[in-house]
Amino acid sequence: MRGAPAATASLTLRTVAEAFEAIAATRGAGAGVARAERLRALFALATAAEQDFLVRLVVGELRQGALEGVMLDAIAKAANVAAPAVRRAAMFAGDLAAVAQAALVEGESGLARFGIELMRPVSPMLASPADGIDAALATLGTAAFEWKLDGARVQVHKAGEDVRVFTRNLNDVTTAVPEVVEAVAALPARDLVLDGEAIALGEGGAPQPFQVTMRRFGRKLDVDALRSTLPLAPFFFDVLRRDGEPLVDRPGQEREAALADAVPVTLRVPRLVTADRGAAERFLAAALAHGHEGVMAKSLESPYEAGSRGAGWLKVKRTHTLDLVVLAAEWGHGRRKGRLSNLHLGARDPSGRYVMLGKTFKGLTYALLEWQTRELLAREVSRDAWTVYVRPELVVEIAFNDVQASPHYPGGVALRFARVKAYRPDKRAEEADTIRTVHAIHAAQMRA
Repeated sequence: MRGAPAATASLTLRTVAEAFEAIAATRGAGAGVARAERLRALFALATAAEQDFLVRLVVGELRQGALEGVMLDAIAKAANVAAPAVRRAAMFAGDLAAVAQAALVEGESGLARFGIELMRPVSPMLASPADGIDAALATLGTAAFEWKLDGARVQVHKAGEDVRVFTRNLNDVTTAVPEVVEAVAALPARDLVLDGEAIALGEGGAPQPFQVTMRRFGRKLDVDALRSTLPLAPFFFDVLRRDGEPLVDRPGQEREAALADAVPVTLRVPRLVTADRGAAERFLAAALAHGHEGVMAKSLESPYEAGSRGAGWLKVKRTHTLDLVVLAAEWGHGRRKGRLSNLHLGARDPSGRYVMLGKTFKGLTYALLEWQTRELLAREVSRDAWTVYVRPELVVEIAFNDVQASPHYPGGVALRFARVKAYRPDKRAEEADTIRTVHAIHAAQMRA
């Protein structure tokens, strides 16, 4: 199919796009032969590197690493408009192609027409981690502290009597969560866009583990039966639109006032505004005592930066650490190409073998990537196309949030939000934590 490559590059994006459009449109008798001829003609125009690109594009093995942020910057540069205007439009549109067309054809005036609309969910604003209450206060000054619930992020849109619920991935889960629908339908505002969490609560209001809450999502059958045994409770912490008025650009304290006016306290996340370290620490302790993850610290002045990890939101959570053994590592992609990146982590079992608990590539600096690649290759025992398996000798300290049940790993559990804190050259593999320790942490969480 490839044939001899072209000696010089002549292909353009338009040529490739038109060729694939023609191939896709070919129908009827002899279509297979005609498609093959069109593809052969395209490959004849391609250099060796371009042929390789086209092959991977056709078979679905192309790894471009073109992150959305890179594409947004590219659109801004191509259209000669401000990058923040492009990001803002993309936040509301949820369609990069529409944003690119508006930017290229109409410029910033075309981008300005994109805004928050009912029944069109936007990506949620995200938070950056903070090392503790002191760090959060040092960054924000007087801040709003809210309990951080380990539930399912939901964005709820209300238009008159119509209420729809979307996940953080913008999936419509309305039919799976009637409790959330009923709670918002009963609110007096005629239209709303709310941001919050839906969480399953046990006896006494204790939160169920995240994986238990997630049983309610994605279910379309037997919802009423599951609701009776695993009810959900919605709690909201932000409002993006109210009665026709967009609020995303308003300061945090104004959005909170609008939320308090629209939503009763029983449906809002507990909140404390303070600059006092002691008060904030007590608030954090109360959140943890109730079985929650920690607290969010939020700027009183920042707007709602949908789809971004804004500097105005910080998360302060309890953190566990374990000393685990590196069992293998996968080759990285993009900027990490040529370096061993994604670590396979194991804990010792009673027989002295190692039980895998999951993988992580988080927390690795480039200097650490270089070091671990060198050290792991020195311990290589075998490899496949993507993974290098090593002697279980290197101990790494791993920070994580929780342990969850998992059928994917032999120990039956996995770490949530695992990230590398530091390698521990002072420890031998025999001194690493055991699978019993991990199971004990999981059991304690289930009792909390």
